[in-house]
Amino acid sequence: MIIDFHTHTFPEKIAAQTIAYLSEKGNTKPYREGTLSALIETQKQSGVDISVVLPVATLPKQVESINKLSFEKNGMDGIVFFGAIHPDSENIEEILEGIKAHGLRGIKIHPDYQGVYFDDPRYVRILREAAKRDLLVVTHAGIDIGYPRDVHCTPNMVLKVLDELSGIIDNKLILAHMGGCDLPDEVLEKLCGKPVYFDTSFVLDRYTEKCREIINCHGADKILFATDSPWADQKHFIEIINSYGFSHKETEKIFSGNACKLLHL
Repeated sequence: MIIDFHTHTFPEKIAAQTIAYLSEKGNTKPYREGTLSALIETQKQSGVDISVVLPVATLPKQVESINKLSFEKNGMDGIVFFGAIHPDSENIEEILEGIKAHGLRGIKIHPDYQGVYFDDPRYVRILREAAKRDLLVVTHAGIDIGYPRDVHCTPNMVLKVLDELSGIIDNKLILAHMGGCDLPDEVLEKLCGKPVYFDTSFVLDRYTEKCREIINCHGADKILFATDSPWADQKHFIEIINSYGFSHKETEKIFSGNACKLLHL
């Protein structure tokens, strides 16, 4: 089994303009159109069994409509949806209760696109309340190619939050992009071995050998296969993981074993 733990989709009516905007802002090209139907097609073509869609609310007013769609689509056609939340939402507990009640396993936050630093008290509150409800939290970590000058989730910020919430969010926090996009040396120095998961999204083909080093240092039991589709090719990322030559047991953990445990599959 292969589970892609980090993908994105956009509603059909806004997908084209959203992808165009993000492509220009980040000076990058998407692999596919960014729609749910395109994701279903590419996962079938690449041999991915389940894709986890991580929606991001860039404004508090978007949370309700995003989550409504996630509740409706979750579990269809091999797609697992997480919920959305915004640090400026007034009803944090109510939103998280709704996400939990509808059977979603977690939420996605994006410090750069939400304009809040990861160690801000608003995020600390969300992380604490999510943990109370046994909800996972996936956060963008490291440099965002759309906001390269102001990093909103650095390894030092992560260390501060892990210290503040020690024993509360252990193994419930997932740092996207191998712990910190385009900051592999800092990740190796500061975050490897901490009670967090790293996902492999976006960066596997940016610094392939450094990613191998991070996996070896952090341990295969804390790594989640992920692509950031539509910004990466699922099949290509599968090939990269297979090229590392890890043991069958390690590869199985990365591709699906760890994800199955977290998703309660």
